[in-house]
Amino acid sequence: MSSEQYHNSGHTEQTPAVSKTRVGIFILVALIVAVILAIVGILTRVHAQKQLVQDTHEMAVPEVLVIDPKEGAPAQEIVLPGNMQAYTDAPIYARTSGYLKKWYVDIGGRVKKGQVLAVIDSPEVDQQLQQGRADLATAQSNLQISQTTAARYTDLLKTNSVSRQDQESFAADAQSKQTMVRSAEANVKRLEELQSFEKITAPFDGVITARNTDNGQLINAGNASTATTAAPGQSSNGRELFHIAAINTLRVFINVPQVYSRDAKPSTTADLTLAQFPGRKFPGKLVRNANAIDLATRTLLVEIDVNNADGELLPGSYAEVHLKLETGMPTIILPVSALIFRTQGLQVATLEGNDHARLTPIVMGRDFGTQVEVVSGLKVGQRVIDSPPDSLVDQQPVRIIQSKHDTAQRTVK
Repeated sequence: MSSEQYHNSGHTEQTPAVSKTRVGIFILVALIVAVILAIVGILTRVHAQKQLVQDTHEMAVPEVLVIDPKEGAPAQEIVLPGNMQAYTDAPIYARTSGYLKKWYVDIGGRVKKGQVLAVIDSPEVDQQLQQGRADLATAQSNLQISQTTAARYTDLLKTNSVSRQDQESFAADAQSKQTMVRSAEANVKRLEELQSFEKITAPFDGVITARNTDNGQLINAGNASTATTAAPGQSSNGRELFHIAAINTLRVFINVPQVYSRDAKPSTTADLTLAQFPGRKFPGKLVRNANAIDLATRTLLVEIDVNNADGELLPGSYAEVHLKLETGMPTIILPVSALIFRTQGLQVATLEGNDHARLTPIVMGRDFGTQVEVVSGLKVGQRVIDSPPDSLVDQQPVRIIQSKHDTAQRTVK
């Protein structure tokens, strides 16, 4: 065999070995790649599982909005409707019967106490007074005669010229005549008083707000209990002749809701606004309250006095009363959305640290609609969770998504 043939024969034997080596390497590389891919897949799955657990945990922590509540204003203003009334208001009736001789003051007239408003002509009373005075004069004359006779018999008794019985009889007669004089004097005084009622006078300083009589009208003594409507020229039958009102100071009565009753105290200031005086305010002062809540309306009746020396304000006017109330204690103002209503009572969720909720019991004061007043249980500086989840429990972890100041604080102008 030649050397060339030997060489070719050796090359043919080595070729299968090289091919097997290459195949082995390829398989090894493939296995390594497969292992790497498997490891990468496992690691990816593990990471995804961890991420899922983390995401699930994060999703289990509620996201909350935190607000910073503010301290309530030391004073606030409430606006309530009120009706203005005269400080003193009275009807004037006739105390004697007769015909109206003349009236002197019409509606709107200002009068002083004791000023004559009208005069009633009452001839019956005048005649009775004349008769009473005559009866008094007769009684006085009879008394004088009886006293003289009794004195004479007393002197005669000293000399035993008359009997003691006669003396005592005349003395008793004189005493009886004295009693008759006193009775006649009382009757005259009564008739004089009745005659004085012919002059109708003002009981106090004020303004005449009504005149329900005219000259020549028949007047019957009486009051509202016997009053009936009378046509002009007919009998008044006891109805009021005039109506007088003292308007230098006016009373304004308002009904303060129960929630504000604690601060409606005497000396509290108020401003009144009226439609007929646009842009003007009339100062007033709270002088008294009823000290009792009305069961039907749950309000406190309050009186505001307003100075009306110039007479600009009219009784009967409608007014809006701007009552300035001083709060008696420091308070916190919260939106209603921050409140938690549960069987444990009224609560709010405050933020403890930066990641835990704490349920805090509170005591609510006044309700302003979208906001409420917290009188205890909360301090300025504590952060409160707004619109807390229904499932929120004490010491539960939370995540803040936004923190803002409570811009809804109630302001009083």
